[in-house]
Amino acid sequence: MNDMPGGGITREYAGGKMLAAKDEGVGLITFNQPEKRNAMSLEMWTGLGEILDEFREDDSVRVVILSGAGNKAFVSGADISQFEKNRSDANAQQEYDRLAGVGRAKYASFPKPIIARIRGFCLGGGLAIAMQADLRIAAVDSQFGIPAAKLSIAYAPASVKRLIDLVGPAHARMILYTARRIDAVEAERIGLINKMVEDEALNEYVLDVARTIADNAPLSVAASKLTINEMLKDESKRDTAAMARMMEVCFNSADYKEGRTAFMEKRAPRWQGR
Repeated sequence: MNDMPGGGITREYAGGKMLAAKDEGVGLITFNQPEKRNAMSLEMWTGLGEILDEFREDDSVRVVILSGAGNKAFVSGADISQFEKNRSDANAQQEYDRLAGVGRAKYASFPKPIIARIRGFCLGGGLAIAMQADLRIAAVDSQFGIPAAKLSIAYAPASVKRLIDLVGPAHARMILYTARRIDAVEAERIGLINKMVEDEALNEYVLDVARTIADNAPLSVAASKLTINEMLKDESKRDTAAMARMMEVCFNSADYKEGRTAFMEKRAPRWQGR
């Protein structure tokens, strides 16, 4: 067991390549393969899914921070050392996607806000992980890119869609066609990240944002995440019934009454998430 930033006790998954802790309403997840710049292996996808399962069921966890171990990388991409065995051709790629897909599906459906805390390299599959987070906050020394064109592989359509949603088609084409890396200044300018901060301020800034979210009404935050995700879909594919249910849940909740009462009594609300 080790101490993670924020003071939580660390638990290990995927043979120690994924770490998890909790601290004051915040779940902390670390990609822990620094010797490979936190490249993502199949085992790490499984470990990520296991952690998210626990955080999903734990009402004390209101928001999650994703980080890469060390200062060199968030996630530098997929673990290329596994490509010859697991991704050597189209059939092998389909099996790889099936095995990794369980963890990816749990990540995609996670109902609580996720913040990607980025320092160093955030490339390829690592950028896909960051783009699927709700917020991206990066240190000045971060670098972003998608090297698919240098490996003769196609970037996954869902990840291309997220890239377009964030930066628009013109910037998406430049990133994908050139396979060049961009720095944090450019990433912030085009909307790929929410905020760039100085390296030494990264931990404090991310924790402040996370705790601000954790202090808000969890049902309201969950409703906002669901609604934003649905509105990004084509109109014909939006789950309007789910959005309507979330509105009813919020307005019928004990927390809604607590919010009104706390406002009138000029005190901080005590949220229960129901």
